[in-house]
Order: sequence, then C-alpha cells, then structure tokens
Amino acid sequence: MGFTDYPFMKKEGGDPRTFPGHEEVLKFLEDFVRDFRLMELIRFGHEVVRVELTDEARHKWVVESRTRETESRWESKEELFEAVVICNGKHTEPKIAEFPGRDAWPGLQMHSHSYRTPEQFENKIVVLIGNGSSAKDILKEISPLASQVHQAIRGPDSQLKRLENHDNAWQHSMTVTYQQIECARKDGKVVFQDGSIVDADVIIHCTGYKFHFPFLRSNGTVTVDDNRVGPLYKHVFPPSLAPSLSFVALPYKVKLPTQAEMADSVEELYRLMEKSGRPKHLTHTLQQDKFEYENWLATQLDIRPPERWKEIMFFSMEKIKSYYGDKYRDAWDVDKWIQEVDCSN
Repeated sequence: MGFTDYPFMKKEGGDPRTFPGHEEVLKFLEDFVRDFRLMELIRFGHEVVRVELTDEARHKWVVESRTRETESRWESKEELFEAVVICNGKHTEPKIAEFPGRDAWPGLQMHSHSYRTPEQFENKIVVLIGNGSSAKDILKEISPLASQVHQAIRGPDSQLKRLENHDNAWQHSMTVTYQQIECARKDGKVVFQDGSIVDADVIIHCTGYKFHFPFLRSNGTVTVDDNRVGPLYKHVFPPSLAPSLSFVALPYKVKLPTQAEMADSVEELYRLMEKSGRPKHLTHTLQQDKFEYENWLATQLDIRPPERWKEIMFFSMEKIKSYYGDKYRDAWDVDKWIQEVDCSN
C-alpha cells in the first residue's frame, strides 16, 4: 500500500511485513495526516445530512451538517460551496442476498459487517453466502467450532479448496460448497439450486456493500442503479456537473473533456460492459482494469505510474494466499520475490 508521493516505509519498532497488521496501517494513516497537516482541516463529530444543488447554472451546493450538543439536542448549520467531493466510502450499507423466503426464515441472519468472533457459532449449522475475502476469513474462523458450515456461491467452478496450512480448519466440521440458494423455508430449512437441503441455524451474508448517498440531492443527475453510480466519467465526474461534483479527490488541476465527450465515454463503458456480459453492480469494481485505470490517471496528472511488480503481485495474490494460507504475511519472502519476478512483459 502507500501513495506515489508518500510510500509505505518500514520503520524501526513497526510491523516490517509487506502485508502488515491493522495497527501498522493505522499508524501510516496517522503519519500521513500529521505530515500533510490535515487534522486542522477535519471537522470531527459532524454529520452531513444534505448536499443539495441550488444553482444549476453556476453549480452552487448547499451543505447542511449537524453536531450533537447534548443527548437529545442537535445543532444544524448550512454552508455554501462551489465544489463537493463525495468520499464517504462504500463499506457502511450492507448488501443482503435476495432469495424466496428470506424474510420469513426463522433462524439468525447477519451480514459479515456485524461479525466479530466465532464463538457464537459453536455447534451451529451455518450457511455462509459469498466467496470473497470476508467469506473465506469467516469460514476459516468458524469451521473449527460450528457443527457444519455450508457455503453458497455463484458459479459451478468456484469450489473451495482446502489450503495446505489449514487442515485444522476442517477437523471439527463438515464444509460443503453448493451453488446459490433456491429458497429458505419457514421450517428452518435452506434449499440450494442443486436440490440439496440443509436444516440451518444461521445464515451469514458475505455479500458486500451498496453505494449509499442519502444526503446527496442532485435533482436526479446522479443515480444509483444496481450499485452503478452514474453517469460518472472515469468513475469520478458526473459530466453535467463537472468539476463541481466528484466522487474522489484529485489534488491536481487537469483539463476535463467537454460534457458531451465525457457523456460519450460513459456510454461507451456501459456498452462494453453489456457486450461482455458484465453486470451493472460491477461497474466500479476494477479488477482486470485496475492498473489500466491507474496508468490513465497517472498520465492525466503527469506523475509516475505504479511499478510493474505491483501489478504482477496484485494478480498473484490469490495463488500466494492459497499456497501459504494465513501464514503468507510471514512465510512469503516478498523482497526476494520482487528481485526474481520478470517485469519485462
């Protein structure tokens, strides 16, 4: 991790691993805020409740925020701005899997956002929906305690593979991977698309998050449709409101294309996604396109693009994690790997 102008450096007394723990990440962010003197610009304890376009011709925005004065009293204020950058992230509004009978199913349902410790799943029959990082991490933690763990995933080829360093995770429970859930029944049973039935106690939704901007009032210019925020030129600017509204911060002055050119670019992206069968909710998920996008940004800002070895590492991580398991932070000699990797292609 790290930024082009503020790299993540190994420090004495810190966590020197390439993939450090969360304490080291927090320390890096605190150092970043201190060195760039950002603390004085941050208003803590403020909740933004409204960002509204009030002058479409000149792109003026009213921002209403509030602070808690007492347990029952809030103080609100309005301010006028010429530009607003939306940076509230996406890991606040959980996305729950939809299937028939979900709301009437009598067992415990929870999102990975609420998961804390594995003890509450001891001797339980658990259905875990999803196959991302959260699903895999939770699966490893609860399997030794749960009576059974059943994983519901998309696609027939996304089978869970036992990791060499994680045999103990399967010693106490049966882990079976099914396809998606067909329905959930009032008697507590969960039916899968292959016809298998499980009498489950818990369903854990490891199904990601929704983009959520309850405060934004743009007169319908910016919408969220199946987790596609749009229209956004290069995932940043709504063409008709640029540059007064954006969804990430670029600390440089760049010349934007015309409104029509930006709109055409957005439509071309949507056309290519539809042609390739990529669903709307993956519009802003940059996996294969991640480094192409970052290189484009670097070109626009006239800065150095990411090193080639970082791109190779990004696409090698699943194999590395599968090989080393949870020990990859300590067992993988990253410095040696970087020296040996072929970056010529």
